Amino acid sequence: MASFAHGFPFDPAHGHTLDELLRVPAPTAPEDFEAFWQERYSEARAVATAPEIGPAEGERDGVRLHEVSFTSVGGVRLGGWLALPVEGPAEHGFVIGHGYGGRHNPGAEVPLPLPRSAAILPCVRGMGSRGLWPGIPSRAARHVLHGIGSRDTYVIGDCVADLWCAASALQELLPELRGLGALGYVGESFGGGLGALALPWDERFGAAQLTVPTFGNHPLRLTLRCSGSGESVRAHHRDHPGVTDVLRYFDAATAAARLELPTFVAAALFDPAVPPPGQFAVHNALPGPRELLVLGAGHFAYEGSAAELAELRTRRRRFFGEWLGR
Repeated sequence: MASFAHGFPFDPAHGHTLDELLRVPAPTAPEDFEAFWQERYSEARAVATAPEIGPAEGERDGVRLHEVSFTSVGGVRLGGWLALPVEGPAEHGFVIGHGYGGRHNPGAEVPLPLPRSAAILPCVRGMGSRGLWPGIPSRAARHVLHGIGSRDTYVIGDCVADLWCAASALQELLPELRGLGALGYVGESFGGGLGALALPWDERFGAAQLTVPTFGNHPLRLTLRCSGSGESVRAHHRDHPGVTDVLRYFDAATAAARLELPTFVAAALFDPAVPPPGQFAVHNALPGPRELLVLGAGHFAYEGSAAELAELRTRRRRFFGEWLGR
């Protein structure tokens, strides 16, 4: 059981040992869970994403960074960054999700998981400097509640579609990255949860890495205090208990139970923003090849975090090299 000195009015480990976390299950899916997501995926694949590349914004770690924009479901035009190899063609392609603070620059997501790679780093609707959209809140506490009254209007479903459309835009810009299993996905926190929801239905991806993924095991999350977006959902649930019927369709652990591609999960024992039981529920549900890195903490500065981050990057390179290398 992880323990750190902290000022939170609750236990960010929620009293769980590692053995207990490794037994947290995924909730039972609604009968039409798969049909719901397959229909959403088909709608996203039908979108003409019309990607456009802007001028180069700099070079670092073997890639040249460009502004990029593309169209997603509902005609929403989104932006982000495109990373292209400085020399030679791209041999690997990645879609890289972001956390619930949005994305304002590529930050630590470059260098990419493998050399000679290209990547699209999209800002999903409502988030980051290039994802702002009228009517969609940009603050996580409000964004996570947008449209939550119905599974058909909940913004999380549209954010998943934004990732699918980002993959379409990347493959349109770089036809050499087309094909089944040609892409890798990397996502942390919010991006990790979105990835778990997006990947079971999309055969364009061959491997994924999810760090401290959110949205895992909503019934359990609703009982656990946190400092992240889940606390807004908990407060909303107290006044609108029927929202549990909507959340069943957006459970990252339920989706992970259908995620058969190789997946590397980094889950934390202590995390004030994303309760650890939900993170481990995502890992535990995976039926395909899986790998786990247990972190001391997530969303929290602590001694030893730099060494764990270095280990995460090393293992990520090895993982994608094994499953995507060619």
